[in-house]
Amino acid sequence: MGTQKPRILPWLISQLDRGELEGVAWLGESRTRFRIPWKHGLRQDAQQEDFGIFQAWAEASGAYTPGKDKPDLPTWKRNFRSALNRKEVLRLAEDHSKDSQDPHKIYEFVNSGVRDIPEPDTAQDNGRHSTSDTQEDIVQKLLSDMDLSPEGGPSNLTMTSENPPQLLLSRESDIPALCPNWGLSENPLKQLLANEEDWEFEVTAFYRGCQVFQQTVFCPGGLRLVGSEAGDRMLPGQPIRLPDPAASLTDKSVTDYVQRVLSCLGGGLALWRAGQWLCAQRLGHCHVYWAIGEELLPSCGHKPDGEVPKDREGGVFNLGPFITDLITFTEGSRRSPLYTLWFCVGQSWPQDQPWIKRLVMVKVVPMCLRVLVDIARQGGASSLENTVDLHISNSQPLSLTSDQYMAYLQDLAEDMDF
Repeated sequence: MGTQKPRILPWLISQLDRGELEGVAWLGESRTRFRIPWKHGLRQDAQQEDFGIFQAWAEASGAYTPGKDKPDLPTWKRNFRSALNRKEVLRLAEDHSKDSQDPHKIYEFVNSGVRDIPEPDTAQDNGRHSTSDTQEDIVQKLLSDMDLSPEGGPSNLTMTSENPPQLLLSRESDIPALCPNWGLSENPLKQLLANEEDWEFEVTAFYRGCQVFQQTVFCPGGLRLVGSEAGDRMLPGQPIRLPDPAASLTDKSVTDYVQRVLSCLGGGLALWRAGQWLCAQRLGHCHVYWAIGEELLPSCGHKPDGEVPKDREGGVFNLGPFITDLITFTEGSRRSPLYTLWFCVGQSWPQDQPWIKRLVMVKVVPMCLRVLVDIARQGGASSLENTVDLHISNSQPLSLTSDQYMAYLQDLAEDMDF
């Protein structure tokens, strides 16, 4: 005997007609377009009612039972989105999910008479299912059994079957597709990015173009670049002490100037991760300018990307565009994404000038982002035939085909809601 489960469209239409869920509403009297709230779960102003439609569908589809199952907003949201994307009579008309005031999406029915879709038969089905319904149920079950929440460190994956169907994301869309040759496992790329313990930074300092310092550190709470003195140890972030210039420079005049810059760092230049952003703030009097550039050279042909603020945090790197560009690069259609942060300390950015003339330049490389780009390069970027090795910090290497790597990237982009 089959288990009764509602279909997404009749269920959604009934929710729209009732108008009981916050922000879920028809647009216009024709009732062919409707809006769905689409606020990111990491936003500070996120409220439970912003995600009511996703939880309601999780409960209706049997993926979540209040009081029994652990709430899992990212999975609810992904399952709801995937269920809508599988419907040919429905299309995403407008995407306002990045709107700071009212993040939402507008969907539109593309066929007339879709509101007359009948409710599913409640009678016994005697075990008979269409191929598409069976696949949809299998995929929904797999997705509901996956714990891919970005909160709380690396994700875990539990399966209810010893030999489950295997899952791969279609390149044409974010619709999951069955693939017989790929074992399903937790997404190692999400583990790499979601777990702050795995955020390792390579910090390199240059005095007048001469490399005087390089250190690779794990900084779960962020780091602080400080001068010869360690600075206030009560401030958050691991202090990274820049070396005394007298130990490496021979020009006394330059040494004095560098020492003056370091003494103005005060509490330091703080850098930390906040969700999908890297943020920076200067805690002393010394002005700091930043830009994203190549690993070997800073981008000196244009103005800096910004100045690190003193009285507030400022975003200096967004993982969203990086992942999007990495997917495009892996497909072979553009250059590899940039991920190296360059800071010019105590002086203006070396625009159209030799950067080696600047007193203090600091390069910060998030090692996990270097790993992701290296994987794409090892796979040939546009090649989907090779096998590459992923090495996450101190973990064991993991061999991935380029197909698997691309699927993991697409899953990461989808689940992080970039």
